[in-house]
Amino acid sequence: MEQKTKGFIPVMLTPFKNNGDIDFDVLTQLTEMYLQAGASGLFANCLSSEMFELKDEERLQVIKHVIKVVNGAVPVVATGTFGGTIYDQASFVKKVHDTGTAAVIAITSLLADQNENNDVFNDRVFELINQTENIPLGFYECPVPYKRLLSAQQLADFVATGRVIYHKDTCLDIDQVRQKLEAGKNNNSFGLYDAYMVHAVESLKAGSAGLSCIQGNFFPEMVVWLCNNYADVSLQQEVATVQQFLIDNMEVMHNVYPVVAKYYLSKRGLKISTITRRNVGDFSQATKGQIEHLYNDYTRLQHSVGIKMV
Repeated sequence: MEQKTKGFIPVMLTPFKNNGDIDFDVLTQLTEMYLQAGASGLFANCLSSEMFELKDEERLQVIKHVIKVVNGAVPVVATGTFGGTIYDQASFVKKVHDTGTAAVIAITSLLADQNENNDVFNDRVFELINQTENIPLGFYECPVPYKRLLSAQQLADFVATGRVIYHKDTCLDIDQVRQKLEAGKNNNSFGLYDAYMVHAVESLKAGSAGLSCIQGNFFPEMVVWLCNNYADVSLQQEVATVQQFLIDNMEVMHNVYPVVAKYYLSKRGLKISTITRRNVGDFSQATKGQIEHLYNDYTRLQHSVGIKMV
């Protein structure tokens, strides 16, 4: 099951100007940074992109812009379901696909309400598949508006249609990840990308296609390094050090996110503001101090492990 080549798929941020408009110039620089770091694909218009705070036209503008900057270098996936009837969601999936995406991602929690059972959910997934012609699809177990996890059997049934090629997993349970990998093993086009960096190395060794995590919005080259070197026998001490660094700093990177990620990137030299459209809490001096401490710790780790910062 283990795949030889693993990939990092960043969950992209959306930069904003001080007036709240999308900053497309910085979006260009951000996209180029991901590519220079070695990303094997990009996930545009996701939760980290503040997709729920964008209008439909803005969502499409962001996706089109990213695809233009990428210029075919790597595939781009993007969310295409935002509630409403399956007909409405299928219609927007088609619009997202028309931008040039490699796959359009369905949010599991927007295909059925929290109080609706899996039979209802499954029926809607198959209905969405039927209404979107031959468009490649994927799933994202997004925690907003609530987290709806797929079982291994559900994933197996969906992948068996030949239409589902991507899954961003947020179950936080390595045993469930292994079961899902087993469920999708017979489709060479399908890839599971894990979001939970506490078990990043275990997930890669179990056969995941790669990682798709918010940590890539702080140090993308380190996530790429982990994907490239997790199985290198001569680097197991360094791999363990990187894995522990991710575990130790999990909380600070999730606090007031994505503001903290934008601030971190500004320290790296990207001219990105900390403006967000989502109200994620107070970016206090204490939190800012934690991010500066994280920056210093990563600088030391980067030099000790031999990771080249882009």
